[in-house]
Amino acid sequence: MVARPEVLAIVPARGGSKSLPRKNLRPLAGHPLVAYSIAAGLQSTSVSRVVVSTDDEEIAEVSRRYGAEVPFLRPQALALDDTPDLPVFQHALGSLATDGYKPDVVVQLRPTSPLRPSDCIDQAVEILLAREEADSVRGVVQSGQNPFKMWRIRDDGRMTPLLADGAREAYNMPRQKLPSTYWQTGHVDAVRPRTILEKGSMSGEFILPLVLDPRYSIDIDTLRDWERAEWILMRSELPAVRPGRAPRPIPDQVELVVLDFDGVMTDNRVWVDSDGREAVAADRGDGLGVARLLSRGIDVVVLSTEINPVVSARCRKLGVPVFQGTADKASALQEILLDRSVDPSRAIFLGNDLNDLACFPLVGCALVVADAHPEVLTQADVILSRKGGHGAVRELSDLLISDLGN
Repeated sequence: MVARPEVLAIVPARGGSKSLPRKNLRPLAGHPLVAYSIAAGLQSTSVSRVVVSTDDEEIAEVSRRYGAEVPFLRPQALALDDTPDLPVFQHALGSLATDGYKPDVVVQLRPTSPLRPSDCIDQAVEILLAREEADSVRGVVQSGQNPFKMWRIRDDGRMTPLLADGAREAYNMPRQKLPSTYWQTGHVDAVRPRTILEKGSMSGEFILPLVLDPRYSIDIDTLRDWERAEWILMRSELPAVRPGRAPRPIPDQVELVVLDFDGVMTDNRVWVDSDGREAVAADRGDGLGVARLLSRGIDVVVLSTEINPVVSARCRKLGVPVFQGTADKASALQEILLDRSVDPSRAIFLGNDLNDLACFPLVGCALVVADAHPEVLTQADVILSRKGGHGAVRELSDLLISDLGN
């Protein structure tokens, strides 16, 4: 029997950061930035240990809370703005070697590249182990701009091409005729320990590529990078590794759709006249969406905390039952599932606010509207593109009916 390789994942996470202060602890879609790299290591099938190398006690405490080991703190001298990776990894391997620990592969997981496909670490390790002569594997994406069309400006003001090799006047050639070039990302590096310890390098000379989908290539250095990464995570546009449980897809078979009312079937605003009578705005497209679901044999119910005649009137017009005045939404949802003999895995819930969170684990998939509460967005399985009261229910209806092939 071949022994399983010992794969050590190291997350370098220092406390200082000029561009975004305390960046590694800053919440990204509900979790500190460092947690995404820790989760990638923990969820990998090939990684044996996940160790965070930090100089910061708070980062160490948070990292342990998310499941990583922090068996040492690195010296301040190895946590400066211009500190390269190599001495950080030499220090980590030296510290672990005092207990006799010697991994077969070292994986670097930079926190600044939090959007990772679930299999990228395992792929990198597999590629490295398949080639004994290889020093490392590095994640790359096809470059958006070809360096054969890049220039240097000399001291005398003249321009010279950045790359001199290749075809004559490559900078004048069509893009399609130029060689493909690749940009290294921070998602994953798989390195043999001998490359670090004996060759004094984080890559060595024999480097193999792991070509990644360029949609994942976000390197967080500025607030704009941060906002883009958070937007992608909250919209669930890419199947990326996340701390905690993995998002659940919409079930193949849906028997019951449970809708919150305020903030889902309305925009969460209410008009009140001098007599205290309330009125809300609803989207006609949502009504059509409910009708289409019912016509396909998918039951729809509304579950609302409020006791309001407006809610009753709207649901009566749509022909769906409503359960109002339910302070404990989770208990009410369980009763609905039991009374209707619905398998919870074939039920879905669409909500928007904190009082909906208890319902999420009781169904097969929890969805939220685009303008849901920030904490609710982080707990949802699917985030719709439409806001509450502006076609979110219709969007859900179209998703389900599309899955039915109608």
